[in-house]
Amino acid sequence: MLDTLDKKILTVLQRDSSLPLEKIATEVGSSKSPVWNRIRKMKDAGVILREVAILDPEKIGQQETFFVQIQTDQHSSEWLQEFTRVVNDMPEIQEVHRLAGQIDYLLKVRVGSTKQFDTFYKRFVSRLSLFNVNSSLSMERIKETTAFGLDLESQPDG
Repeated sequence: MLDTLDKKILTVLQRDSSLPLEKIATEVGSSKSPVWNRIRKMKDAGVILREVAILDPEKIGQQETFFVQIQTDQHSSEWLQEFTRVVNDMPEIQEVHRLAGQIDYLLKVRVGSTKQFDTFYKRFVSRLSLFNVNSSLSMERIKETTAFGLDLESQPDG
């Protein structure tokens, strides 16, 4: 169970986990030792999974984002294992979601150009048995975040 101080710490870390401990403590209104202990406990508990560098996709040549909707008529565990292996083997795929409804899977794919997407697409569909595939090019990224909104008022301080 996270209290308000934990959530404040997580909010700061989601914005910039490279901040010095002193700065985090100041921002959340605490001192270094309790903040360090809470961060360690949240890592040990699996609340904080990992710390990563978030890259600017345009500066590394990955400016095109495609969303790929997949329908399949295959629902065996063997097919799902192969699908999982294929999508994990293709670095262009950033996210894969299994959906409820008419679409079975939604993929977020980042590449440098539509030509690179075409190459990716041909490689992808040649490796799996798929019923229907629909791809959409994102024209503009309006919002993208890795941060979760944490309700700082929902839990009393512990």
